[in-house]
Amino acid sequence: MAAPAYRRVLLKLSGEALLGDRSYGIDPPVADQIALEVVDVQRLGVEVAIVIGGGNIFRGLAASARGMDRTTADNMGMLATVMNALALSDALERHGAATRVLTAIEMRTVAEPFIRRRAIRHLEKGRVVLFAAGTGNPYFTTDTAAALRAMEVRADVIMKATKVDGVFTADPAVDPDATRLDSLSHHEVLERRLNVMDTTAISLCMDNKLPIVVFNLKTPGNVRRAVLGEPVGSVVGT
Repeated sequence: MAAPAYRRVLLKLSGEALLGDRSYGIDPPVADQIALEVVDVQRLGVEVAIVIGGGNIFRGLAASARGMDRTTADNMGMLATVMNALALSDALERHGAATRVLTAIEMRTVAEPFIRRRAIRHLEKGRVVLFAAGTGNPYFTTDTAAALRAMEVRADVIMKATKVDGVFTADPAVDPDATRLDSLSHHEVLERRLNVMDTTAISLCMDNKLPIVVFNLKTPGNVRRAVLGEPVGSVVGT
């Protein structure tokens, strides 16, 4: 069996990844499928951390555009990520994984507060660590939280799970001539304004030489393939 290409990974999921065919909330069978893929990767000896968004429940930026105070809206969005992290944690536990939810907003009866050394220790002990509540600050996305946490726990790579097969020259759902880019640099992503992660997250990854693998979560087995270093999706590197 091929050895994993990465020892410690941070998997970035959007809140919409938990939607399934629903228009709102969490579809338990979808959470189960994601959990199975994560458990499969963990059995390879890979340490897994996860950052998940909250867009399936509440999107702060959208609420702000409709007149809500941006700080209040973002705080609500961060709470939505905690709900998603708890749901995914439950699915992982049911499939045999030990998990810990660490949140940037203190809520001790629900999850542990984020402490960097504790997070690393959980990973070393073979637990799946779910980072919730973003960075704990408004105006920062969960993309930025993923880049920050990945660097804090010294992850080898960010694995950005999406609905498409990697990074394209344009939106493939809109432009039939859009082509997939197998590899590109962080600088190219910023220069061409490609929709990989927000500019703050990409800049953080570029400054710290952290690669990003962008792949389609809807294709079964893609998490494992990405971890093994197989040519799945697109690789953003230095």
